[in-house]
Amino acid sequence: MVDGEVSGVSEVGAAIGQLVRAMDAETLSGLGLEDLDGRMLGCQQVSSAVAAYQARVFTRHEAAMVEHPGVLEIVDQVLLPNYLLSSSLAIDVHPGETAQDFHFDDGGIRVQRPRPTYGVSTIWALDDFTEDNGATEVIPGSHLWGEERPEQMQVDPEKVIMPAGSVVVFSGLLWHRGGANQSDEPRLGITPQYCEPWVRQLENMILATGPMAADYSERIQGMIGYSIHPPFMGYVDGMHPLRCLDEGYDPTSTGENEQSRRFWEDYGGRVGRVLEAET
Repeated sequence: MVDGEVSGVSEVGAAIGQLVRAMDAETLSGLGLEDLDGRMLGCQQVSSAVAAYQARVFTRHEAAMVEHPGVLEIVDQVLLPNYLLSSSLAIDVHPGETAQDFHFDDGGIRVQRPRPTYGVSTIWALDDFTEDNGATEVIPGSHLWGEERPEQMQVDPEKVIMPAGSVVVFSGLLWHRGGANQSDEPRLGITPQYCEPWVRQLENMILATGPMAADYSERIQGMIGYSIHPPFMGYVDGMHPLRCLDEGYDPTSTGENEQSRRFWEDYGGRVGRVLEAET
């Protein structure tokens, strides 16, 4: 667990909470969103396109969570350079909500387990995560499983108890679930998830963020999808996608020209973990 220490976490929690909790079931149903049990009862999930709550709040605070240096220091060690932001959800677990089914976040990547992790998940607590208000439950060591499932194993899940402003970081292969909220108050969290640069993002982040992307840092712009994975994955009309945000874009500024040169000239078109093992 990383102590978040992001100034304004309480602000963004209040802002997003106000937005999420003002949305009634009919509005959410129209967005095609479901609760943890899929019944539209006790939990509201709002994607980044909605949870942004105006560019000002998202840019200053939620963006600070996405690119928090303590988090990215971990993600940098797990995923390839130019990894992407796969999704960023606000999840509000209401009183009376039952426990979610166990799942792992990069389950959409249809590669047989056991395998390397292709995603890293984080959960930021905007409210305290307590014993009884629906704190996330994890199965330690389950990221190493093969095709086993929790219902087939003798598991002892652990609750992630943490104060507001904290974040937990874990492999996209880790089995986990949202817990039951047996308290009298909702429990709000934000879960930015990151994926390898060659993986399709869960949410189309370029469309979700739209023109707001121009206000983000270069690091977040790259994670949204305004970046190139060698040799040229992610280009637009044969050019770097940042040209779509900035007409004065300098192609040498990101270092991706040099990455592409090395890909072809120094490494013979080999990239990724094989290349790392050789070097």
